Amino acid sequence: MAATKTDVVVLKGDGKSKGEIKLDYAVLRKAVLILRAVNHDLRQAIIKLLESNKKLTVTEIYIKLRLEQSVASQHLAILRKAGVVVTERDGKYIHYTLDKGRIKEISELIGDLVSE
Repeated sequence: MAATKTDVVVLKGDGKSKGEIKLDYAVLRKAVLILRAVNHDLRQAIIKLLESNKKLTVTEIYIKLRLEQSVASQHLAILRKAGVVVTERDGKYIHYTLDKGRIKEISELIGDLVSE
């Protein structure tokens, strides 16, 4: 049976560690979405580019990274869905920026998962 959003996932120890690790299923699903989004070389390159340039359009991103426009857009959509980047419309242009608060949350989430 699949876990529901209110379930707790229990990870058993490997014999070396003592006890079990209990994780909230909703938190775990959120972590998986975020980690999948940032665990890709091209998306990491986009994140680094946005970090150094603060605000870019998809055109600027695909030119700087030498990508097809559709490839850049697909990867930006994944980052946007995970909340890593935010968009801001300026006339006909859409600017992408990093969500610094979300980046901090991701860092804390990883720290929580590792420390449990």
